[in-house]
Amino acid sequence: MMTVAQLLEPLARHRTNEVVVTTMSVVRPWGTLSRSDLDFASADSAMGHAADLALGIALAQPERRVVCLNGDGSMLMCLGTLATAVGADASNFVLVVCDNGEYEITGHQPVPASGRVDYAGMAKAAGFPTVHHFDDPRAWAKAVPEILSGSGPTFVHVVTEPGEQGSIGRTSDEKARYLQHSLAEWAEVMQAALASST
Repeated sequence: MMTVAQLLEPLARHRTNEVVVTTMSVVRPWGTLSRSDLDFASADSAMGHAADLALGIALAQPERRVVCLNGDGSMLMCLGTLATAVGADASNFVLVVCDNGEYEITGHQPVPASGRVDYAGMAKAAGFPTVHHFDDPRAWAKAVPEILSGSGPTFVHVVTEPGEQGSIGRTSDEKARYLQHSLAEWAEVMQAALASST
């Protein structure tokens, strides 16, 4: 098991021009590590659909890798995304499930069947050609460059410790830059960044 910092720091270190879509427990921590206009926080509504959003961006931007940092509870809410990513041959899509066993930002409720759900097994059964499972931070850190450069769709199940993020807002008090703007405002920022770097 690793901390959220141990999950995110190697990714931030090796990230180049990838789009990174975050949700739930990793939204604020990622936003304090990265100040890229290519980051997108999908935590305002429609819980469970961050992976769908990230997949849509990957399909619209086939020359750019898109990484989704999804939650375990969010993944359970939209398992059809696994088959959709495979069916679309989204070779530039990396779906990371951050498994902390709880709905952290809504009050630490337990995720159903926590510790018993085989997320990597589900991804394999859906047809993902590349599937990883990590609970050791050193193994994860070593694998990140290959995960960011390999052909996908790629699925990564990472077991993390629960944190204490609490509810997420969009205010000037938030340390994460992409949370200091409304969802609509930040969508325009990201759209401009995508357009200027194509």
